[in-house]
Amino acid sequence: MLNLRSLCTTLVLCLLVASAQGKRAPNLELKDFSGNKQKLDSLHGSIAVVSFWATWCAPCRDELPRLSKLTQEYSPSGVRFVAISIDEPKDRAKVAPYVAEQKLAMDIWVGGDTDMMARVGLGDIVPGTIILDQQGEIIGRIMGEAREEDIRARIEWLRNGKQGDTPEPLTKRY
Repeated sequence: MLNLRSLCTTLVLCLLVASAQGKRAPNLELKDFSGNKQKLDSLHGSIAVVSFWATWCAPCRDELPRLSKLTQEYSPSGVRFVAISIDEPKDRAKVAPYVAEQKLAMDIWVGGDTDMMARVGLGDIVPGTIILDQQGEIIGRIMGEAREEDIRARIEWLRNGKQGDTPEPLTKRY
């Protein structure tokens, strides 16, 4: 019975992920460190890489410096990188010191949660990353620690006007 339940859960998750691919990202509302409201819609018009992370997540701590490096490389060409902390309210005080210590170059938003991750088709796997095209459509989803080459392939494909082979697979799980 447990195997059947696991199979059903997996199938439902796969269907949710597949149905969210290529769809406009929901307009999530969060806050930056200054307490200003930030919305996912504010990224429209730019290629955007959005990573969900937490201070307690070791793979997240490994991934963020790589994303920061990509931010420095691609931001001059208008690519936006946003890291959304899913730390609980009681742990949010740890976010700013961690970001400062690591000298992270990307925008950091707080107030994320696993419900938001599910709404963009990531389930509850941390870290989780979505890649948005200029119209705000999800064109890539990485569940688990993102590899530079996966992100680069998507960014370059979008920068080239979606010409050439679509980087595969559209959804990766590490």
